[in-house]
Amino acid sequence: MELNTRGRYAVMAMADLAQYEGEAAVPLSAIAERQHLSIAYLEQIFLRLRRAGLVESARGRTGGYRLGRPASDIMVVEILTAVEEETRMTRCMGEDAVGCLGEGKCLTHNLWHALGDHIRGFLSIVSLREVLDGVPASKLAHRPAHRMDLAAE
Repeated sequence: MELNTRGRYAVMAMADLAQYEGEAAVPLSAIAERQHLSIAYLEQIFLRLRRAGLVESARGRTGGYRLGRPASDIMVVEILTAVEEETRMTRCMGEDAVGCLGEGKCLTHNLWHALGDHIRGFLSIVSLREVLDGVPASKLAHRPAHRMDLAAE
């Protein structure tokens, strides 16, 4: 899956920030220390998150960041979109599949494209609050029976 450190770090940092929702602004240095992340990298990420309205900055001695909206109203896919992270499962670019197999689609293109859509759909219904509290069973994907299970019936 094409999900690099920027997307993972953004979600980790936002989850950390969500733990302090309703409290004083949280300095990036505290998030960096707790999550073992580079503060310089977090500064780049939070610039994008702020532009997207997902966080607000507070200046001064007690400055730092707060969530721009309640954690229950921020979906994980919004965080990934803000930091320009894709959930692409293939090396193909776009619907025309350029780069997949020369000028055409590879044999498994549609499978990986559908899986990427499924992941993106799941991330669009999971809130930052649910990242902390646990995703409810009602949002977990339906798991079809394995072929071996069906053969046993």
